[in-house]
Amino acid sequence: MRDHFIERLIDLALDEDLGSAGDVTSDALVPAASRGRAELWAKEEMTLSGLHVFAQVFHRLDPSVQVELVLGDGERTGKRELVAKLEGPLRVLLGGERTALNLVQRLSGIATMTANAVAAIKHVKGTKLQILDTRKTTPGLRGLSKAAVRHGGGTNHRVGLFDGVLIKDNHIAAVGGSVREALLRARKNAPRLVKIEIEVTSLEQLDEAIDAGADIVMLDNMDDAQVSAAVKRANGRCELEVSGGVTLERLPVLAKLGVDFVSMGALTHSARAMDLSLEIVAAKEAPRVKPRR
Repeated sequence: MRDHFIERLIDLALDEDLGSAGDVTSDALVPAASRGRAELWAKEEMTLSGLHVFAQVFHRLDPSVQVELVLGDGERTGKRELVAKLEGPLRVLLGGERTALNLVQRLSGIATMTANAVAAIKHVKGTKLQILDTRKTTPGLRGLSKAAVRHGGGTNHRVGLFDGVLIKDNHIAAVGGSVREALLRARKNAPRLVKIEIEVTSLEQLDEAIDAGADIVMLDNMDDAQVSAAVKRANGRCELEVSGGVTLERLPVLAKLGVDFVSMGALTHSARAMDLSLEIVAAKEAPRVKPRR
């Protein structure tokens, strides 16, 4: 994700939290010159993601804040483990706490859920299955969410509408309901450097898509028996992706059936926030200057 996108995201998040008045509680309690140290702790097992943007939140408020990452993105934590150490103006540590935690908790949730999905097929012998994400992301968080999927061991599907052709059911409806016509138009008018993928809901549409030259066919909401039949019909002539109704429990079955990809919207729209906390461990007020008599 480009740095200026991250900066815009952080600025927006800080603005909604601090508003025009700032952190009125910290400003009332903590002298402006006070400094402190804080620690970021993981309080359950997880796969980490978002640590650099966590640090950037504090740097955006005050570049002098020092952040030492004890662990890195993609690393697995224990049930209680130190993740990062911070030192800087106490007001800044308190003012950036919630925004920074919101990001790292959310992104670590995505990475953890992805890691669990990858682990579910790890012991299936000979599988070629890759776990993909989707565009079902929180607005503004797509780049970071897709990075979190990678940190969890997953693979990114297209980033947006600009970097891949994926013909969905509404696209097919828009050209009169013909799978073949949709693929012919895509092949003629789309950029030549990308593969053409199309979504189908029946084995008959699969046959039509293969005959029309689809590179990848997405099997939408098909049960295991239909997926098995689709693999046999395709017989290696195109890559197959399963989407819809995919759970952790189902992943080993799909891996054994021989599909190439499984896309899981849940990775980025349903992952829970992980339990991380920022704890102030030392606070030092600036010495008070005695008034002259």
